[in-house]
Amino acid sequence: MKIRLTKKQYKNLLKLVYLGNWMVNSIRSGNEGDKRIKKYDEIEQYIFSFAKKAGLEKYIEFDKEFNQFFPTLEFEENTDVSKYIQDYEEEVFWEELVLRLARRDFIRKYGRTAILKMNLEERIAKEYPFEKKYRKEIEKNGLKNLEISKPPKSKHPRK
Repeated sequence: MKIRLTKKQYKNLLKLVYLGNWMVNSIRSGNEGDKRIKKYDEIEQYIFSFAKKAGLEKYIEFDKEFNQFFPTLEFEENTDVSKYIQDYEEEVFWEELVLRLARRDFIRKYGRTAILKMNLEERIAKEYPFEKKYRKEIEKNGLKNLEISKPPKSKHPRK
């Protein structure tokens, strides 16, 4: 198979490949590098390998020590990829915060056993008010009113 791209299309493909692999593998980096999903690293390396031929070597460079292609600072700062990542992380953070708080309160109120007996429509109808409450609070106040409370000390400590 052969795919022909304009320079502009290839530049956009670089961004998409970088962002896609970032989403999949950035959480698997560091001490858990061996847990990276290699097939996505490999396709990223393959796509990056054409940067010089496409005249975009200012965005992708080859490091002989690591024997790999890496995005340059120019790529990360001047192609909006950092902004896309920040936008994504911001949206996911708030959405997950609302959903997890709502789920916690839903389970506290009804209990896991009762929830498992509910049909989908009933679960949605009963969980939604918690979600609505937290969404409204977060939109109005952000984290301002979020506190971590310590459970009250028991009069009878566990032995």
